[in-house]
Amino acid sequence: MLSVEHVTKKYGNFTALEDINLVFESGVYGLLAPNGAGKTTLIKMLTTLLFPTRGRILWDGQNILSMGSEYRGLVGYLPQEFGYYKNYSPRQFLRYMAALQCMEPKAAKKRIDSLLELVALSDVKDKKMKQFSGGMIQRVGIAQAMLNDPKLLILDEPTAGLDPKERVRFRNLIHSLAKQRIVILSTHIVSDIETIAGKIIMLRDHALYCCESPAAICENLEGKLYEVPSDTALTGQELLLSERQAGDRTVLRIASDFPVKGAVPVSPDLEDAFLYIYREDTL
Repeated sequence: MLSVEHVTKKYGNFTALEDINLVFESGVYGLLAPNGAGKTTLIKMLTTLLFPTRGRILWDGQNILSMGSEYRGLVGYLPQEFGYYKNYSPRQFLRYMAALQCMEPKAAKKRIDSLLELVALSDVKDKKMKQFSGGMIQRVGIAQAMLNDPKLLILDEPTAGLDPKERVRFRNLIHSLAKQRIVILSTHIVSDIETIAGKIIMLRDHALYCCESPAAICENLEGKLYEVPSDTALTGQELLLSERQAGDRTVLRIASDFPVKGAVPVSPDLEDAFLYIYREDTL
């Protein structure tokens, strides 16, 4: 179990995160917030790349800073951009990373073969990575993060720049990796976590806004969401969230505390909740 207790991070007079309290157990956690909200700061503290100004982070009751390399041996980490050698093949690169982690060569070979199978790269394991798509590179990144069979897998904006097909493949892969480990997936792309995360962590104003299931977060908008034709005159009591194409016409998706004449009530999804919660941040 990973616990974050009253963690604050300051840079001089600027408070990046304030009094964060979280408990992580096995499963997928989506860390969802706009850019600049503090997602990466929190992740860097969980990976010991940054240290809290106040508070502490515990693994099974032990402070991760005092655990040192023992804790880092439990962590797999895929940063937003990970360094790799373009002229290496996936197998060469993973062997290199295994050597840096002092893995026994025979065990490393077996582990690398199974990981390349897991991320569907066995057929290109000896091709140079300079020929790979962004999605294939990200799968190599997941494989390197999984080399030590981590108990805590942290992925920072892993689907940025991927096409829809690769993002679906990526979500399926993450779901399969979440058994018997903690997976923390940081993103600002709602669809990446809506279907795979058991809990969504939202940060707002540099503090913890919520840590709830997607269904619980959406419940707060139940009975407040409507769709109206795009030429509907809004009164100012409604909040315009988004618009979409419905057949040959455009409809507006709005939130309102009061019934809207001529509007069609609709069920909220996580994207609606995200836009509603961060409405002031997106104006």
